[in-house]
Amino acid sequence: MIPPRTPLTPEQVERAFTYVLALQRGGGGAIAGRAEADPELEFVLLRLTEDIIWPVTALDGDTDPCADSFALDEVGCVLLSALRDWTRGSPTTAAPGIARSIIRFTVNVIPDSEMFGRAGFALLRKRVLLAP
Repeated sequence: MIPPRTPLTPEQVERAFTYVLALQRGGGGAIAGRAEADPELEFVLLRLTEDIIWPVTALDGDTDPCADSFALDEVGCVLLSALRDWTRGSPTTAAPGIARSIIRFTVNVIPDSEMFGRAGFALLRKRVLLAP
């Protein structure tokens, strides 16, 4: 089940997606210095990651749970826990690592990931902003 949280503001969502897109398009050089200039960025990226991963991996109250759904739920929890620990332990390297995790998860797990890029992120951004 997805825990209740205060949603990110539209500005925070936009900042996070801008960072992830810059990394995806330009690599590490395109994001150099951004995390240091924005001390909240790691938190915002972590929250965005939760908003992307939980709806895909969390147990759904509308369907009958099975072994696979419990395993998927736990994989999502483990990934988010590891990213949280990384953020606490090394904030300066957490931002690009979390952004790479968003890219990898979106490309490899979310259906229609061939739309990944500007169009895919636009749909994902809309889904995050409209989430309850």
